Amino acid sequence: EVRLVESGGGLVQAGGSLRLSCAASGFTFGATYMTWIRQPPGKGLERVANISPSGNTFYAEDVKGRFAVSRDNTKSMLYLNLNNVKTEDTAMYYCSKGTGWTDRGQGTQVTVTP
Repeated sequence: EVRLVESGGGLVQAGGSLRLSCAASGFTFGATYMTWIRQPPGKGLERVANISPSGNTFYAEDVKGRFAVSRDNTKSMLYLNLNNVKTEDTAMYYCSKGTGWTDRGQGTQVTVTP
């Protein structure tokens, strides 16, 4: 059974930083693309970043240069460093297995205040 558990969300001021974590189990993490997605209040899901098994990364334009995705295949952990956050980064953040968002965790809330 695929299990994804996000943590690390919270309240942060604009310009600040936060680190999200995702603990994965139930599949071969080290051989799987992983994705961070988010859902802003009142909006749909949007892809934030993904990372290949070997560490190649892709970022959405509006987070490029501010967010950094990484992974530790030895621990089956996925991370997202959020730097220089903006109020528009406020959202529920999810990690998902693969490049889609069908298999995702319960999410962790990030709220950015002015």
